[in-house]
Amino acid sequence: MANELQALNSLFQNRLFRIPDYQRGYAWQQPQLVNFWEDLNNLQMDRYHYTGLLSLKLLEGKETVNWGNDLWMVDKGFKPCHIVDGQQRLTTFIILLNEIINFACSLEENKEKSDEDIVLGNETIREIKAKYICQKRPPQNIITTYMFGYETDNPSDKYLRYKVFNEPNSGEINDTYYTKNLKTAKEFFVNNIEALYGEEGIEGLIRMYKKLTQKMMFNLHEIDDDYDVFVAFETMNNRGKKLTNLELLKNRLIYLTTIYNNDKLDEKDKSELRKQVNEAWKEVYYQLGRNKTTPLSDDDFLRAHWIIYYVYTRKKGDDYISFLLNKFSAKNVFEKKTVVDIVEQTSIYEEAIDDTNYDDEPLETEGEETSEVLLKLEPCEIADYVDSLKDLAKYWYDTFFPTESTILSDKEKLWIDRLNRIGIGYFRPLVTVALSKCTVEEEKVALFTAIERFIFVCFRLANYRANYQSTVYYAAARELYSGKIKAPKITKNLNDFTDENIQYAISNFMTHIEKKFASGMKEGYYSWSSLKYFLYEYEYSLWKSTGVKKPSWELFSKSEKDKVSIEHILPQAPSKWYWKNQFRQFIQNESEMVALTGSLGNLLPLAQSINSSFQNDSFDEKKNPTNSNRRGYSSGSNSEIEVAKEDAWDGCRIYNRCLHLLSFMERRWSIQMTQEQKEKLTFVSFVNDGRIIPEELPKTEVLDSTQSVNRSMHLAKVFMMWASVKDADGEIILDRENSTQKFTRFTTDVMSKVYPRADEANSGWNTKNFYFYEIVNDAGRKIQMKFALSGKNLPDNLREISDRIAQYFPTRGGKTGWEFRCPFIIPCTDIPADMSDEEIYSILDDQYDQLMRFESKLVSILQGENHDSSGE
Repeated sequence: MANELQALNSLFQNRLFRIPDYQRGYAWQQPQLVNFWEDLNNLQMDRYHYTGLLSLKLLEGKETVNWGNDLWMVDKGFKPCHIVDGQQRLTTFIILLNEIINFACSLEENKEKSDEDIVLGNETIREIKAKYICQKRPPQNIITTYMFGYETDNPSDKYLRYKVFNEPNSGEINDTYYTKNLKTAKEFFVNNIEALYGEEGIEGLIRMYKKLTQKMMFNLHEIDDDYDVFVAFETMNNRGKKLTNLELLKNRLIYLTTIYNNDKLDEKDKSELRKQVNEAWKEVYYQLGRNKTTPLSDDDFLRAHWIIYYVYTRKKGDDYISFLLNKFSAKNVFEKKTVVDIVEQTSIYEEAIDDTNYDDEPLETEGEETSEVLLKLEPCEIADYVDSLKDLAKYWYDTFFPTESTILSDKEKLWIDRLNRIGIGYFRPLVTVALSKCTVEEEKVALFTAIERFIFVCFRLANYRANYQSTVYYAAARELYSGKIKAPKITKNLNDFTDENIQYAISNFMTHIEKKFASGMKEGYYSWSSLKYFLYEYEYSLWKSTGVKKPSWELFSKSEKDKVSIEHILPQAPSKWYWKNQFRQFIQNESEMVALTGSLGNLLPLAQSINSSFQNDSFDEKKNPTNSNRRGYSSGSNSEIEVAKEDAWDGCRIYNRCLHLLSFMERRWSIQMTQEQKEKLTFVSFVNDGRIIPEELPKTEVLDSTQSVNRSMHLAKVFMMWASVKDADGEIILDRENSTQKFTRFTTDVMSKVYPRADEANSGWNTKNFYFYEIVNDAGRKIQMKFALSGKNLPDNLREISDRIAQYFPTRGGKTGWEFRCPFIIPCTDIPADMSDEEIYSILDDQYDQLMRFESKLVSILQGENHDSSGE
């Protein structure tokens, strides 16, 4: 049949629709559902709406042998069809249609009526169900055949039948990422149909039904040849919501099972191999979607398995899927091929790695071409590959959610949990293989311990690049999986390498923290990215020794507006007499006060986060508060209880606690530091310089020269706290490195898409991004937000966009040779000295809303111009 426009009521004339096994499940989510609903809702009754292409493959008798109880409908004259393209839209149509039927039946006037007596748009509900939803085989009506569905033995098929169409007696149904989307679509339409009925009544429901079945037009295309089906699937399904690489690969493998000659693979073996592919993907999707709140990435797992199963290269990010689609291709089934004999990267047990730049270089392939090495792709290679995918999926899941595992020991759970907290990075494939191949608990725990130590020393202290030594340990994962190496060898290599890097790490860490005291917000250890992990590990060690109050990582890691979970014992902006008096010998020296407040020994994890306004409470008040809104140190975390044993808080106690925590670091990660190194890492050794301590300050609250400085510092902390919460919520990307006490800078994903970062050039403020949003702190007296552009070293593609922005928004400000321009500036808001933090947050929220309205307008203008210029 040639291409032809047909509405739903024509499409469902004598057809049975099934989604074949090579198709993905239902992938539409809220944005696609909203667009679909708006298109349908806005469609006028005298108009038609083009819905898109629907490609169908009419099935022959041998292709429906597994349809079982549904074959009676084929005997009845219905044509069995596979949906090659358009299944997402057609699934959405049927879910909506089913909910229209359910809603009509639930109306008070219809509750006592049979399906034959309920009418919707000149059709009875019985007729509508028989045409679009299901029919029962007469005369017994025991067998129910659905007009639309998935092929059997698919979790989505059972979910559609029992949870969407509400067939009774479902039994157990495994939820997946795709069934979650089916549930979302059903709930979306339930809510919107109810709202539609509330506004337009039964007439609105009838109009919706008629538009859905008569006015939404598909471009029907019927495919005749098997080969075309699989080619069409790969090419057609790159529209709409793009196929993942895992979905593409499944289609490719199923396709290959169909093209082997019968003397190589007979029909029974073809069927079994195809079944193995489906079973593997069913298990993979089950594992990736097991955690409903945090589904795992398809592509991350596929890439990790490629690293484990094949030879890793790093030429570009999508190497793995290019390799796999080339490996599993029709040409490898039918012909030999010239290949390069690749020299693999050095094994970790053959030769030491000399990498003075602390970064892996892309692997080079060397060798001679040969036309004799590569045989045809054997069916057993496909079987082995998919079996490996299936087997490793559960271990991959366990590396993300170890506490849910029923096969891991408590020690294994503990160390994998630690790896996730510290940032497991590129070691996840190796950990996955260890869980799969290692049978001795002690060997696995030793390996995980060595990995965690390597990460802490090389990445959290030394700040080496995140891919440092990745090729080595990717190779180790593959060798462990293939049995070429045992886990203890890898453990020894990790420990030896970590030992070799300790002194580099200490030196780099010292420089890193020194910079954090000297630049930006001047927060010292407080802005160390691994501070929470370190303090959590110290808290955990105290719990192990005391046996009380096991720490909660969630408390350490969460961000709440107006709240702090790691407190500066000595406040960052000390304004009360107690703190000024306790530190009166340092209070006039800003750099010393910065060092004391940002010292490791002054930072305390709290068992219960507190309002940021309580941070200026005196030490006695912090230990045993009279304010019921905060919990005191004496009844807090183990670290709080330890600090509460002090009768006062001063510079010497900060210094001593810092040394104590550094000694813990030595023991916990087997790091040997000299006393001189530890002294330098305190950054507060000046407390022992023997200076004369002035007389106590009078207990009067008088304004002095420090209060305006303190006010400015405090306002800067409030800005940073507000921005940190926005950053944690995904609304902004906070630029900590380029924020200071005078301004806080951030970007957004939306703006970065229309004004992208540059690869080579640096902006006027020496970053790859050529714009920023900024919150200005005017000496603690005023707040102002603005949008700024840099013109220095501007790439050509950004210069054009920048010029177009200037056409719509006149710019102000500038420096010679820097071209600092502000297309949008919000007027300043005064901040009285007695304004509360909550009021300041409210002002920030208001200015941010204005900023985002500007952004929305700007992006709309730019995208509108892009659209017009394309002629579309």
